[in-house]
Amino acid sequence: MGLLKPYLEAVILPRGTVLYQPGDPIRHTYFPHDAVVSLIDVMEDGRLAEVAMFGCEGLFGLLTAFVSREAFGRYVVQIPGTASRVPLDQMHEAIRTRPTFQRRVLAYNEALLAQAYHTVACNAVHTVEARCCRWILSTHDRLNQDALPLTHEFLSEMLGVQRSTVSATLRSLQTSGLIVQRRAEIVVTDRGGLEQATCECYGKIRSRFEKLLPGTYTRTE
Repeated sequence: MGLLKPYLEAVILPRGTVLYQPGDPIRHTYFPHDAVVSLIDVMEDGRLAEVAMFGCEGLFGLLTAFVSREAFGRYVVQIPGTASRVPLDQMHEAIRTRPTFQRRVLAYNEALLAQAYHTVACNAVHTVEARCCRWILSTHDRLNQDALPLTHEFLSEMLGVQRSTVSATLRSLQTSGLIVQRRAEIVVTDRGGLEQATCECYGKIRSRFEKLLPGTYTRTE
Protein backbone atom coordinates (compact mmCIF):
# COMPACT_ATOMS: atom_id res chain seq x y z
CA MET A 1 0.00 0.00 0.00
CA GLY A 2 3.03 2.29 0.11
CA LEU A 3 2.53 3.35 -3.50
CA LEU A 4 -1.08 4.29 -2.75
CA LYS A 5 -0.50 6.10 0.55
CA PRO A 6 0.08 9.58 -0.96
CA TYR A 7 -3.20 9.32 -2.84
CA LEU A 8 -5.42 7.90 -0.10
CA GLU A 9 -8.24 10.18 1.01
CA ALA A 10 -10.23 9.59 4.20
CA VAL A 11 -13.99 9.93 3.70
CA ILE A 12 -17.09 9.70 5.88
CA LEU A 13 -19.89 7.52 4.52
CA PRO A 14 -23.32 8.41 5.97
CA ARG A 15 -26.09 5.82 5.88
CA GLY A 16 -27.98 5.78 2.62
CA THR A 17 -25.27 7.47 0.57
CA VAL A 18 -25.31 6.24 -3.02
CA LEU A 19 -21.71 6.15 -4.19
CA TYR A 20 -22.42 4.86 -7.69
CA GLN A 21 -25.52 4.26 -9.77
CA PRO A 22 -25.62 1.70 -12.61
CA GLY A 23 -23.59 3.03 -15.53
CA ASP A 24 -21.82 5.72 -13.51
CA PRO A 25 -18.11 6.13 -14.26
CA ILE A 26 -16.02 4.64 -11.47
CA ARG A 27 -13.48 7.22 -10.35
CA HIS A 28 -12.31 5.78 -7.02
CA THR A 29 -11.68 2.47 -5.32
CA TYR A 30 -12.89 2.45 -1.71
CA PHE A 31 -11.41 0.62 1.28
CA PRO A 32 -14.07 0.59 4.06
CA HIS A 33 -12.85 0.84 7.64
CA ASP A 34 -16.04 0.38 9.65
CA ALA A 35 -18.72 1.09 7.04
CA VAL A 36 -20.67 -1.61 5.18
CA VAL A 37 -21.65 -1.01 1.56
CA SER A 38 -23.99 -3.13 -0.57
CA LEU A 39 -23.97 -3.62 -4.31
CA ILE A 40 -27.62 -3.72 -5.34
CA ASP A 41 -29.31 -4.63 -8.59
CA VAL A 42 -32.33 -2.40 -9.20
CA MET A 43 -35.18 -3.94 -11.19
CA GLU A 44 -37.38 -1.99 -13.61
CA ASP A 45 -40.32 -2.25 -11.20
CA GLY A 46 -38.24 -0.76 -8.38
CA ARG A 47 -37.52 -3.96 -6.49
CA LEU A 48 -34.02 -4.46 -5.15
CA ALA A 49 -31.70 -7.41 -4.81
CA GLU A 50 -28.36 -7.39 -3.03
CA VAL A 51 -25.55 -8.93 -5.05
CA ALA A 52 -22.55 -8.36 -2.78
CA MET A 53 -21.51 -6.83 0.53
CA PHE A 54 -18.30 -4.91 1.23
CA GLY A 55 -16.74 -4.09 4.57
CA CYS A 56 -13.38 -3.94 6.32
CA GLU A 57 -12.35 -7.22 4.68
CA GLY A 58 -11.83 -5.69 1.26
CA LEU A 59 -12.58 -3.00 -1.28
CA PHE A 60 -15.07 -1.98 -3.94
CA GLY A 61 -15.07 0.02 -7.14
CA LEU A 62 -12.52 -2.09 -8.98
CA LEU A 63 -13.83 -5.40 -10.30
CA THR A 64 -15.89 -3.82 -13.10
CA ALA A 65 -13.46 -0.96 -13.58
CA PHE A 66 -10.70 -2.79 -15.43
CA VAL A 67 -12.29 -2.37 -18.87
CA SER A 68 -15.60 -0.49 -18.91
CA ARG A 69 -14.90 1.60 -15.79
CA GLU A 70 -18.65 1.67 -15.22
CA ALA A 71 -20.66 0.56 -12.20
CA PHE A 72 -23.03 -2.27 -13.02
CA GLY A 73 -25.18 -1.71 -9.96
CA ARG A 74 -26.02 0.70 -7.16
CA TYR A 75 -23.42 0.99 -4.42
CA VAL A 76 -25.18 2.21 -1.29
CA VAL A 77 -23.94 2.68 2.28
CA GLN A 78 -25.97 0.42 4.57
CA ILE A 79 -23.93 0.78 7.77
CA PRO A 80 -22.42 4.27 8.19
CA GLY A 81 -18.76 4.70 8.91
CA THR A 82 -15.47 5.71 7.36
CA ALA A 83 -13.35 4.59 4.44
CA SER A 84 -10.26 5.49 2.48
CA ARG A 85 -10.47 5.97 -1.26
CA VAL A 86 -7.89 6.21 -3.99
CA PRO A 87 -8.22 7.43 -7.61
CA LEU A 88 -8.82 4.53 -9.95
CA ASP A 89 -5.79 5.33 -12.14
CA GLN A 90 -3.49 5.09 -9.11
CA MET A 91 -5.09 1.79 -8.14
CA HIS A 92 -4.42 0.39 -11.61
CA GLU A 93 -0.83 1.60 -11.44
CA ALA A 94 -0.26 -0.14 -8.09
CA ILE A 95 -1.71 -3.37 -9.44
CA ARG A 96 0.47 -3.15 -12.55
CA THR A 97 3.75 -2.43 -10.76
CA ARG A 98 3.40 -4.30 -7.46
CA PRO A 99 3.07 -8.09 -8.02
CA THR A 100 2.38 -8.83 -4.35
CA PHE A 101 -0.39 -6.25 -4.24
CA GLN A 102 -1.75 -7.57 -7.52
CA ARG A 103 -2.00 -11.11 -6.12
CA ARG A 104 -3.80 -9.79 -3.05
CA VAL A 105 -6.33 -7.90 -5.17
CA LEU A 106 -6.90 -10.91 -7.43
CA ALA A 107 -7.43 -13.13 -4.39
CA TYR A 108 -10.02 -10.70 -3.07
CA ASN A 109 -11.77 -10.53 -6.43
CA GLU A 110 -12.02 -14.33 -6.50
CA ALA A 111 -13.49 -14.35 -2.99
CA LEU A 112 -15.94 -11.62 -4.00
CA LEU A 113 -17.08 -13.59 -7.04
CA ALA A 114 -17.60 -16.62 -4.80
CA GLN A 115 -19.70 -14.47 -2.48
CA ALA A 116 -21.90 -13.32 -5.37
CA TYR A 117 -22.14 -16.89 -6.71
CA HIS A 118 -23.31 -18.35 -3.40
CA THR A 119 -25.62 -15.38 -2.73
CA VAL A 120 -27.46 -15.95 -6.01
CA ALA A 121 -27.92 -19.63 -5.21
CA CYS A 122 -28.95 -18.87 -1.64
CA ASN A 123 -31.61 -16.38 -2.71
CA ALA A 124 -33.05 -18.96 -5.08
CA VAL A 125 -33.31 -22.01 -2.85
CA HIS A 126 -33.09 -21.18 0.85
CA THR A 127 -35.67 -19.95 3.34
CA VAL A 128 -36.03 -16.34 4.40
CA GLU A 129 -34.99 -17.27 7.95
CA ALA A 130 -31.78 -18.93 6.78
CA ARG A 131 -30.97 -16.03 4.49
CA CYS A 132 -31.72 -13.51 7.23
CA CYS A 133 -29.35 -15.32 9.58
CA ARG A 134 -26.69 -15.30 6.86
CA TRP A 135 -27.08 -11.53 6.44
CA ILE A 136 -26.91 -10.87 10.18
CA LEU A 137 -23.82 -13.06 10.54
CA SER A 138 -22.09 -11.42 7.57
CA THR A 139 -22.74 -7.98 9.04
CA HIS A 140 -21.57 -9.17 12.46
CA ASP A 141 -18.30 -10.36 10.89
CA ARG A 142 -17.61 -6.96 9.37
CA LEU A 143 -18.55 -4.78 12.35
CA ASN A 144 -17.12 -7.02 15.06
CA GLN A 145 -19.78 -5.84 17.51
CA ASP A 146 -23.03 -7.39 18.73
CA ALA A 147 -25.28 -4.34 18.24
CA LEU A 148 -26.00 -4.00 14.52
CA PRO A 149 -27.81 -0.91 13.21
CA LEU A 150 -30.30 -2.81 11.03
CA THR A 151 -33.95 -1.98 10.44
CA HIS A 152 -36.78 -4.24 9.25
CA GLU A 153 -37.20 -2.10 6.14
CA PHE A 154 -33.53 -2.36 5.26
CA LEU A 155 -33.44 -6.14 5.73
CA SER A 156 -36.56 -6.58 3.62
CA GLU A 157 -34.88 -4.68 0.77
CA MET A 158 -31.67 -6.70 1.02
CA LEU A 159 -33.52 -10.02 1.18
CA GLY A 160 -36.05 -9.08 -1.48
CA VAL A 161 -39.11 -9.90 0.65
CA GLN A 162 -41.98 -8.03 2.28
CA ARG A 163 -41.28 -6.11 5.46
CA SER A 164 -43.95 -8.14 7.27
CA THR A 165 -42.05 -11.33 6.38
CA VAL A 166 -38.85 -9.94 7.87
CA SER A 167 -40.69 -8.81 11.01
CA ALA A 168 -42.11 -12.30 11.52
CA THR A 169 -38.70 -13.86 10.92
CA LEU A 170 -36.96 -11.57 13.40
CA ARG A 171 -39.64 -12.25 16.02
CA SER A 172 -38.98 -15.96 15.60
CA LEU A 173 -35.23 -15.48 15.99
CA GLN A 174 -35.80 -13.37 19.10
CA THR A 175 -38.15 -15.96 20.59
CA SER A 176 -35.43 -18.55 20.01
CA GLY A 177 -32.98 -16.38 21.95
CA LEU A 178 -30.68 -15.72 19.01
CA ILE A 179 -31.18 -11.96 18.80
CA VAL A 180 -32.78 -9.07 20.67
CA GLN A 181 -34.59 -6.37 18.73
CA ARG A 182 -34.27 -2.73 19.65
CA ARG A 183 -35.25 0.42 17.84
CA ALA A 184 -33.37 0.43 14.51
CA GLU A 185 -31.00 -2.15 15.94
CA ILE A 186 -30.54 -5.91 16.16
CA VAL A 187 -28.36 -7.31 18.93
CA VAL A 188 -26.72 -10.69 18.39
CA THR A 189 -27.08 -12.69 21.61
CA ASP A 190 -26.30 -16.21 20.37
CA ARG A 191 -23.94 -16.27 17.41
CA GLY A 192 -23.54 -20.03 17.57
CA GLY A 193 -27.31 -20.41 17.36
CA LEU A 194 -27.43 -18.15 14.31
CA GLU A 195 -24.74 -20.27 12.67
CA GLN A 196 -26.88 -23.35 13.30
CA ALA A 197 -29.98 -21.64 11.90
CA THR A 198 -28.40 -20.29 8.73
CA CYS A 199 -27.80 -22.21 5.52
CA GLU A 200 -24.59 -23.70 4.14
CA CYS A 201 -23.95 -20.58 2.04
CA TYR A 202 -22.65 -18.55 4.96
CA GLY A 203 -19.98 -21.14 5.74
CA LYS A 204 -19.03 -21.52 2.09
CA ILE A 205 -18.53 -17.78 1.64
CA ARG A 206 -16.58 -17.43 4.86
CA SER A 207 -14.33 -20.42 4.14
CA ARG A 208 -13.53 -19.04 0.69
CA PHE A 209 -12.42 -15.73 2.21
CA GLU A 210 -10.36 -17.54 4.83
CA LYS A 211 -8.66 -19.67 2.17
CA LEU A 212 -7.84 -16.82 -0.20
CA LEU A 213 -7.26 -14.08 2.38
CA PRO A 214 -6.04 -15.64 5.64
CA GLY A 215 -6.74 -13.48 8.66
CA THR A 216 -9.91 -11.91 7.26
CA TYR A 217 -11.96 -13.01 10.26
CA THR A 218 -9.28 -12.78 12.95
CA ARG A 219 -11.12 -9.92 14.67
CA THR A 220 -14.29 -11.98 15.06
CA GLU A 221 -12.75 -15.06 16.66
